[in-house]
Amino acid sequence: MYQPTDLKKGVVCQIDGKPYRVIEYGQKVMGRGGSIVNVKLKNLIDGSVIPKTFKGQDKIEPADVRSKVVQYLYNTGDSYHFMDPETFEQFELGQDIVDSAADYLKEGEELHLQFFDERVINVELPKNIYLEVTYTEDVVKGDTTSSVLKDATLETGKVIKVPAFIKVGDVVSVDTATGDYRERKK
Repeated sequence: MYQPTDLKKGVVCQIDGKPYRVIEYGQKVMGRGGSIVNVKLKNLIDGSVIPKTFKGQDKIEPADVRSKVVQYLYNTGDSYHFMDPETFEQFELGQDIVDSAADYLKEGEELHLQFFDERVINVELPKNIYLEVTYTEDVVKGDTTSSVLKDATLETGKVIKVPAFIKVGDVVSVDTATGDYRERKK
């Protein structure tokens, strides 16, 4: 069982039989040693976000969420096909589960799927991912300062803002949580 102070950002717990991930955490210490913890929880099944307050003596159940490595193969419309690299078993997931991770899926890449009660509930991407720039405007001569941003289309079809010196064929690191450009691969 978790104590309220164990609910740091990223911790997965179970409330009313549903798995939740802590996305925000705040603690307020009251007089005489008591404290309350305010968290925002994201439901890992339907994606809804709820605020919740716990008192110092509350007990929170950890969620039995397990992770499994899979390889992304391809997509057909709203179906995304994956393979278990150990058993070579193939299966597909719908757009509702893949959600925004679809912007970063590259054929052949390995990633993690999260399971709750033997059901896939989330596609877990690495924090940063390297993708090739397939289209971007050329730089206007003299306008190469790093503060100027332009649109770049990545190999997965996602469009992000990049510095002016990035060109077609460059491989860039993208933060999968925010969709922001991080750096150019050396």
